[in-house]
Amino acid sequence: MTDKHYVELATTFGIEASHQLPHAPATSVCRRLHGHSWKVEVRVCGPVDPETGWLIDYHEIEAAWQPLHEALDHRHLNDVEGLENPTSENLAIWIWGRLGPTLPQLCRVTVHETCTARCEYFGPQGRRS
Repeated sequence: MTDKHYVELATTFGIEASHQLPHAPATSVCRRLHGHSWKVEVRVCGPVDPETGWLIDYHEIEAAWQPLHEALDHRHLNDVEGLENPTSENLAIWIWGRLGPTLPQLCRVTVHETCTARCEYFGPQGRRS
């Protein structure tokens, strides 16, 4: 009997982008145009392949991220199709929707809007243990 070892890998990417939140309260500073140095953490989970000794090659994660980087970096997120209300929550969901088909092991997308504020999204099925 072979023991399975489950792991979680994380890769962090950065984007520079502006946004404004059109549905925020009128008094919120988030309604105004502003930008962030966003940090996006992509996590994949699953068993270690006994032959390769890994879950997935990090380069596969980077390759899956590249088209999203092109779509988001140095953009006004409100202009990106599907991100007309680009909250951290909606951005995490948008990223998942594009990475999920390419990375079936995807288990979490974390969007850091600032160094102290982040959103963690566990996919449409929610957090899995």
